[in-house]
Amino acid sequence: MADFCRTSNFQRMILKLAVPAVISLASAGLGQRVLIYTKNGEGYVHKNIPASVKCLEKICKANGWEYESSDDASVFTADNISRFSVLVFSNTNNESFDTEEQRKVFKDYINSGGGFVGIHSACGSERKWPWFWANLGGKFAWHPKNQPFDILVIDKNHPSTAHLDDVWKWQDECYLIDELNPRIRVLMAVDLKTIKTDAQRLKEYPGRVFGDTFPLAWCQEFDGGRQWYTALGHDIEHYKDENFIRHLTGGIRWVMEKDNIKTKNEKK
Repeated sequence: MADFCRTSNFQRMILKLAVPAVISLASAGLGQRVLIYTKNGEGYVHKNIPASVKCLEKICKANGWEYESSDDASVFTADNISRFSVLVFSNTNNESFDTEEQRKVFKDYINSGGGFVGIHSACGSERKWPWFWANLGGKFAWHPKNQPFDILVIDKNHPSTAHLDDVWKWQDECYLIDELNPRIRVLMAVDLKTIKTDAQRLKEYPGRVFGDTFPLAWCQEFDGGRQWYTALGHDIEHYKDENFIRHLTGGIRWVMEKDNIKTKNEKK
């Protein structure tokens, strides 16, 4: 933990730009509608998508949230998207939209107070669109092989991390992300000393910039909307893990807390 605290980048990121974590979970319940979105462009498609959708649908049912699931970018029309409190990009990758109009609808939704949740490879979506990276909080760079590692829970004053121990033992693809938005409030970070990989490559990035720790989950309020992202979730089995399910649930709940989310739920 000392290495993390000595990293000036994180000090500026957390202490100067962090937002207060005052959570009122009671208001994040009935009347909410979630879009579970899984579109992948050309390239690698995660085998975990059906498991992730099933998990997220169960989360929605358990919390009394309405939900719809889709991998079709045609859902991004202004009238349709405005019905949702939160858009969950679950393991989307590469081009997540087919047209510039769909991208505009997504951006307008965020600008109007919409909520966004990104899971795992969502950080690899829209790799040519800098605004999308800023909205998610960063852009996929690379990852070592799937392996066990230690996660440091930096901020427990958040519903996605409050249930976790200070160190969470986990196995996953450890995503390393660049173009980090300085607005992000870091919730969890990997202890890079527990990662086995090309030492020189790890030293160059992220070690050269961040030392021995690197963000794995964060939240922010950006460009009118509210966002939460977790880099975890590569394996199918993750979506049956109770700690991970509570992690996802807390992230979605936090995003729902934004007061100015504009939906049409009450009209339906």
